[in-house]
Amino acid sequence: MSLNIKHLLGLQDVSKNDIQLILDTATTFREVLDRPIKKVPTLKGTTIVNLFYENSTRTRLSFELAEKRLSADTLNFSTSNSSAKKGETFKDTVRNIEAMKIDMIVVRHESAGVPLYLTKISKASIINAGDGRHEHPTQALLDMYSIKERLGKLQGLKVCIVGDISHSRVALSNIFGLKTMGAKVSLCAPPTMLPKNIEQFGVKIYHDINKAVAENDVLNVLRIQLERDAGTTIPSLREYHNYFGVTAEVIEKKIIKIF
Repeated sequence: MSLNIKHLLGLQDVSKNDIQLILDTATTFREVLDRPIKKVPTLKGTTIVNLFYENSTRTRLSFELAEKRLSADTLNFSTSNSSAKKGETFKDTVRNIEAMKIDMIVVRHESAGVPLYLTKISKASIINAGDGRHEHPTQALLDMYSIKERLGKLQGLKVCIVGDISHSRVALSNIFGLKTMGAKVSLCAPPTMLPKNIEQFGVKIYHDINKAVAENDVLNVLRIQLERDAGTTIPSLREYHNYFGVTAEVIEKKIIKIF
């Protein structure tokens, strides 16, 4: 079997079969991590560029490590040591990189829509590692893989995403991906941390963390993204913690499956 998509820009339009294939493939590669030599030749001869216009140590290192373990040739780009500092346009940067005969671009950018734009100016396959407040599909796939690995399924599970929904691109990808895989998705957050018209995505809304814990199988807990001014949407971190903190006391009110 092979994927029906060339690019992974988000999970909104990715089919159930493609998501299942990605999760199943991840399972087959999981055992590589337990080998003495953690490397396989799957991507030998493939050149991948990690094009990061937004800082992220964990995401960039995760991609780089995965690429190397699959034997790909990798190139790492960051704006701090590139010609972008001298005024080179994004389009020119991509064309210069493409001249090196690359096969894939992993892109992270603070502006939504950049991965889609890349598909129009590059022949490479594009992987979205986070664009603005749009989506972060690879993180959502990892979340779904973790749930399935722990609970054995996604179909029929009640999953509640808790926290700073309005600033989270991961939340949106999780909503799309989990619903496609048959999970029932809900959100728990203060009204000021929910995007406008969030109900259009067919999710249940909680404003009571205790009720969310009691009625769901899984909690996916998000951090408050202070770097995106999320702190201005709540009176204080202490008050947020008091009403929406997933504490031991909250969890102990009902035994639930949580990862």
